[in-house]
Amino acid sequence: MTPVGNDGIQSLLAQMREIRSRSALPNLQAASAPAGPQGVKESAFAERLGEALKGVNDKQMTAASMAQEFELGRGDLASTMVAMQKSQVAFRATVEVRNRVVQAYQDVMNMPI
Repeated sequence: MTPVGNDGIQSLLAQMREIRSRSALPNLQAASAPAGPQGVKESAFAERLGEALKGVNDKQMTAASMAQEFELGRGDLASTMVAMQKSQVAFRATVEVRNRVVQAYQDVMNMPI
């Protein structure tokens, strides 16, 4: 595993704090949304999840394009490596979240009635 510099860690922490602050308060529009087909109000969870996945995808696409530019001799090695590390960290975090959600689902499904 490649070590991440202090600047990268601070940047990642700042991004995590920003996401947490955006999701700390419920979306007023989603809270007043009409009930769904089974009487459950639609939450902003799917929207937030979609935004997070889009962010990870954007990081990966940026890293790939920067790597291609570097291979063509038009890019900067340092910024390319930072972008690649950011996309790798974001992807690993996404996989960990998915694994925890799946584990929580399995735990709930295995609970005795």
